[in-house]
Amino acid sequence: MKYLWTEDTGAGLHFWKLVNQLFFDNALVVESKESNQGILDSLTSLNAKEEDEYYIAFDYVPDNQDIRNKYRQLKQLVEKSEAKVIILDMICFEYFILAFDKLVSWTGTGKTDKIKMREDILAAIEDHRIDLSKIDNQMTMHYLSGFKRYSTERVMKSLVGEFTQNEKWSVKGPLMGECWYKDCCVSEHPDSLRCGKPEVDDGNEKMRMLIQSEEIQKVIMINNSN
Repeated sequence: MKYLWTEDTGAGLHFWKLVNQLFFDNALVVESKESNQGILDSLTSLNAKEEDEYYIAFDYVPDNQDIRNKYRQLKQLVEKSEAKVIILDMICFEYFILAFDKLVSWTGTGKTDKIKMREDILAAIEDHRIDLSKIDNQMTMHYLSGFKRYSTERVMKSLVGEFTQNEKWSVKGPLMGECWYKDCCVSEHPDSLRCGKPEVDDGNEKMRMLIQSEEIQKVIMINNSN
């Protein structure tokens, strides 16, 4: 069996299940371990069969000492696993989430300034870091200046929150998962809907559209060539 373990729950877990369905023909058993520590605990007690493989979606943040320590433990477990445990390049997942710029128009938040920031930052990413010399937009530079050492992961997570941060159906909200597979016009203000209807109603096609954008495909090609 092939497994994908993540710390994500709720909308994040739903995302991984859709990725498994759309791009891996449901070949993976997707499980949430609820935290990075939960992933480590499960690997420590792992009794893998000879044909088993485990793909680990470990949420790595370089400027967090606790996460760095856990990541070192993870790599030690991987080295002992005889190639049965594979760490996924999580920077790709963060890029995938950033592909949800269409949710701005689909939900009507209208934060077009954050879309411009997203485009600036995506174009300036090199080897998991933001090349500040490639950013000439002052609004984007001002936004980045609030982050310690310009941690790419921190910047992207914050930027994702900026897209829909004030709604219950934000990327981190409990309703977001439904927006990936339902006709998405979700709002906690049903009497004053500002939502735009997606180009397609089917959740599988929306997911494919979001991930297969030109910007995201460029990122995937760069990471695959490294």
